[in-house]
Amino acid sequence: MRTKTLLLTAALSAAGVATSMAQVFSVNAVGYVTTKIPAGKFALISNPLIATDNKIETLFAGQNVQIFKFDSTKGAWDTAQFDDLENKVIGPAAAKELKPGEGVFVKNLGKTDISVTFVGEVPAGDLSNPLPKGLSVRSSQVPQKGKLKDALGLSGEVGDSIFRWTGDNYKQLLYDDLDNNWSPNDDIDVGEAFFISKKNAGDWKRKFTIN
Repeated sequence: MRTKTLLLTAALSAAGVATSMAQVFSVNAVGYVTTKIPAGKFALISNPLIATDNKIETLFAGQNVQIFKFDSTKGAWDTAQFDDLENKVIGPAAAKELKPGEGVFVKNLGKTDISVTFVGEVPAGDLSNPLPKGLSVRSSQVPQKGKLKDALGLSGEVGDSIFRWTGDNYKQLLYDDLDNNWSPNDDIDVGEAFFISKKNAGDWKRKFTIN
């Protein structure tokens, strides 16, 4: 019930949300990821790059947006919002970092579509993303599209669930012990974040090599 309550709160806060569409380009170990957020809508997005400054106030500087960052320890949202008088993003979440492997809800407060672009180093090598017991918001640590386990290396156990934001609701993926995979076995887009509910704490580990 706790999980459903938190997800419902997010859904109500993000009523009418449209999913993000991301483009990615990289050369060697440096790249950029661009995510489109429709006018007046929300998107559940990630930043799969290591920037010089990954603080929310820096990543979303100059963007007319509101940001919601979930704190799994508190089970609550920290928020930040663009202030047109101060011409910057302010609020409790403004100084928090959006690291590769995390995610935030972002609302476009404007009347036209916007594109949010992140620039930085592509994570590589042996990667580990901590997954706490219970509910958290997570994403791939690298800018790669693919299936959760087969391409992105996220396994699970019976009792684990993933909730993808579809625009106006959540699509649930369960871990199937018979297939030893997620069901349904969806592709996760570049720049997409999602909720994950873990029966037990663990780590999302993978090795990523830049060709």
